[in-house]
Amino acid sequence: MRAVGNEHPSKAEWRERLTSARSAVPIARRVTEAGALARFVTELPHAETVCGYVPFGTEPGSLALLDVLRDAGSRVLLPVVPSVPGPLDWAEYTGSASLAPGRFRGVLEPTGNRLGPSAVEQAALVLVPALAVDHHGVRLGRGAGFYDRSLGAVSHAELVAVVRDEELVPRLPAEPHDALMTGALLPSRGFVPLPAQLSAV
Repeated sequence: MRAVGNEHPSKAEWRERLTSARSAVPIARRVTEAGALARFVTELPHAETVCGYVPFGTEPGSLALLDVLRDAGSRVLLPVVPSVPGPLDWAEYTGSASLAPGRFRGVLEPTGNRLGPSAVEQAALVLVPALAVDHHGVRLGRGAGFYDRSLGAVSHAELVAVVRDEELVPRLPAEPHDALMTGALLPSRGFVPLPAQLSAV
């Protein structure tokens, strides 16, 4: 996905463009991509604890991906959005019956015991929602800052942005507080380590 009419678009411009592009993705493609991501996630190194998320709206992914991780023996933690700005809370995912509507419309959250913001530090793999990620590992989120506040303390885990193929882009605007991704999970190619060799992307 290239910038059009602006060599250096802002984060807001990127978000508008990417959100519009996602809305145009046909449902059949979303289903196909979700199945591919669920298959590719098995190629990631096994992690005793994985922090994931429940996709909503046009985000790539599915509950099936989370179930694949659980079936492989991983403990899967999902985010709980706090009532005030701050790092995410976490609770264990034990299947679709353990989910309920959260604070934001359309977002499902786990209903189990809250484990606190520090629970993310137990994970060896963190799957991170993103609108895009660039070749250097810079992630573009929705702008609320919950993940930026949560991932700053994570130093030993793989941070993997789950995006569509065209959402892995050459460069995004970056800020000092951004947590850099160590990889991207794509529907067509699976896991791509970051920062990427430009000749390989």
